[in-house]
Amino acid sequence: MEKEKNKALFALVGKNISYSFSRGYFTNKFQELNLENHEYINFDIQDIKELPKKMKENKKVLKGLNVTIPYKLEVFNYLDKIDKKALKIGAVNTIKITKKGKLKGFNTDVYGFKKSLQPLLKKHHKKALVLGTGGASKAVAFALDKLGIQYKFVSRNPEGKKQISYQQLTQETINNHHLIINCTPLGTHPNINACPDIPYKNLTDKHLLYDLIYNPSETTFLRKGKEKGASIKNGLEMLEQQAEKAWRIWSK
Repeated sequence: MEKEKNKALFALVGKNISYSFSRGYFTNKFQELNLENHEYINFDIQDIKELPKKMKENKKVLKGLNVTIPYKLEVFNYLDKIDKKALKIGAVNTIKITKKGKLKGFNTDVYGFKKSLQPLLKKHHKKALVLGTGGASKAVAFALDKLGIQYKFVSRNPEGKKQISYQQLTQETINNHHLIINCTPLGTHPNINACPDIPYKNLTDKHLLYDLIYNPSETTFLRKGKEKGASIKNGLEMLEQQAEKAWRIWSK
């Protein structure tokens, strides 16, 4: 009875997330901390409208949630409060459930990305290309702003001055942007041969390629960069750092 009373449940909200990093990471973390009554599961839902039902089923024990694609923006409608930073970014990936049952949204992706990118930056990394315009790219752009790095979004359907198309990626564009960040799902397991359509032949040893994907550990995007002498980094450390930040939020 006492064990049930102290049970703490955490979950990842997403769509088709059986591959997810979070479940394994937190399950191991709880084992290491001897938190036997803590559990982490997946809320694998096909529509965000299913979330209230999932939460109601676990109401007594649910303490916190992570949110992944495609719900980082849609989840806003289900929150009681949103952290200022998450509001500015326009994406939530962590939710704390208060003792009164209120839901507060945070974004720990910015922290994770910034923390993992910073040690790799050199003086010439002044401009970046951000591939993709989804929720993850919003967090990346926010971090780049904080680091004083100018950026352009690259999109299949560009809108506004800050976005360009893949067809507009000339040799000059690549030469002027030494940091390239893949925020698209292209190259994720099992479709490991896919990669963003950029002119890889123009990459040099001055370039730093960062891929938010962590499975496989070396995507085609990163491999093609490495072949040209570029520095490369996958998204595993970012995920670990954002998970630790989420844990600190839940533990407060």
